[in-house]
Amino acid sequence: MNLAGKVVLVTGAARGIGAAISVRLWQEGMFVYAADIDEEALAGAAPAGADERWIPAGVDITDRGSIDRLIAAIGLRFGVLHGLVNNAAMLDASLLAELDYDRYRRVVATNLDGALLCVLSALELIKASAPSAIVNIASIMGMAGLRDAIPYSTAKAGLINMTRNLAVELAPQSIRVNAVAPGFIDTRMARLADGSSEYATEEFREVYLKHRRLPLGHPGTAEDIAGPVAFLLSSDARYITGHTLVVDGGVTATY
Repeated sequence: MNLAGKVVLVTGAARGIGAAISVRLWQEGMFVYAADIDEEALAGAAPAGADERWIPAGVDITDRGSIDRLIAAIGLRFGVLHGLVNNAAMLDASLLAELDYDRYRRVVATNLDGALLCVLSALELIKASAPSAIVNIASIMGMAGLRDAIPYSTAKAGLINMTRNLAVELAPQSIRVNAVAPGFIDTRMARLADGSSEYATEEFREVYLKHRRLPLGHPGTAEDIAGPVAFLLSSDARYITGHTLVVDGGVTATY
């Protein structure tokens, strides 16, 4: 994929999709800044055989100062940043009548504002590294109306449209901007309060499996998202920008 030797920053890299993306990009030969607010968890995300190309970094993407310090460190060490993956996320499932506005703001700050802050902070370094690419991790929940999902769906819908706007504005600087919208991915974020997977519930089996609303018949893995992200960062995707790649086992094809 022609990624070897290039530098990338992945946020929300301590677990789940972010960890899988970081490992895949490291396997492709990139220098990976695996960044997360949970620095202790980052230690467990490192791939076997991690070397100097695996660079764990603490960051709070809701804090511009924290982001600026990380970007400054990247610039000091490498002077380039070829890729940015905005993956950090916060889930919320609240009915409108139960909605806590402060939590709503935190969800939007993490899922939408944080991505914008990372772009703003890293933009000059990304421009200096062109041709370069940004990939935002959205969600199919940003593409459909769902009950009990206003904060998360609103933020992800905003991220999808922000991707389009950034793609148009940054294309003259040879910066491509795309998004990946995962569907049902079996990560910790899909765990219920009792620790079980929401994909093991009778409701999920009835709606999505029995009635074939999930054509491929099973939830995906974090690695199923990592591959498409690597592709979108690579020169193989050099003529793709402003696109949201849906990776959902066919769910949205049944809408």
